[in-house]
Amino acid sequence: MSVDAAAIPGSLRAPRGWRRLRGLASPIGTFSWVELQKLRRDRTELLTRMVQPALWLLIFGTTFNRLHVIDTGSVPYLAFLAPGIIAQSALFISIFYGIQIIWDRDAGILAKLMVTPAPAAALVTGKSFAAGVRSVAQALGVLMLAYVMHIHMTHNPVRVVAAMAVVMLGSAFFACLSMTLAGLVRNRDRLMGIGQAITMPLFFASNALYPVSVMPGWLQWLSRINPLSYEVDALRTLLIGIPSLHPVLDIAVLVVVAAAGIGAASALLRRLVA
Repeated sequence: MSVDAAAIPGSLRAPRGWRRLRGLASPIGTFSWVELQKLRRDRTELLTRMVQPALWLLIFGTTFNRLHVIDTGSVPYLAFLAPGIIAQSALFISIFYGIQIIWDRDAGILAKLMVTPAPAAALVTGKSFAAGVRSVAQALGVLMLAYVMHIHMTHNPVRVVAAMAVVMLGSAFFACLSMTLAGLVRNRDRLMGIGQAITMPLFFASNALYPVSVMPGWLQWLSRINPLSYEVDALRTLLIGIPSLHPVLDIAVLVVVAAAGIGAASALLRRLVA
């Protein structure tokens, strides 16, 4: 027997916000699947992207581990560095996601997607999720390399899964930052230049390579407002057991900036097809 939705008392209906979220789930899943199919068609991308983080660990990490020029306390420098390289590799994947949006615009795909009933937030969230999955695949590769190098990292599967969730949150923010910039500049070459200009400052103005305590005062201030620092802190807590001063704050910052990034990118997305 069918029941008319209008006949259901308001007190028994699902809250409007919940119904809206449930309605977003399907288009988000669809857009995420479409993005992940691109990775399936080019599996060599993961291998080529592993070159840079591998060089950081094998060359930079082992060299500075022997020099003992960066004080990381009782933690070997390689173990201190590995979570930072995981966060760095996720950043480098996500920060150029806006270029994909512009490619979709130039190919006429974005205009077709924007006239569907799905809201812009679903498209942005789907792409952010796909960026997170790509980043997790590479993060697992870096983790496997760390095990091969006998770097002391956790083998606890719960902690590893939690660390991958942190990687996804960080990737979502940086992918949304890139898509927000795409909505502002609307030009692929200009966006590529901006992406290259901000990637290394984001990386070096974080605690990925060295503790905040050894930074000059002005760089410490930049590190405190850099979401990458909070991602690295959370990863170090989960993967090598360095206790964060504010573990709840680390996750809260990543959740808030990811949500804000989705909102900003969604608001500016229509400028690309205007």
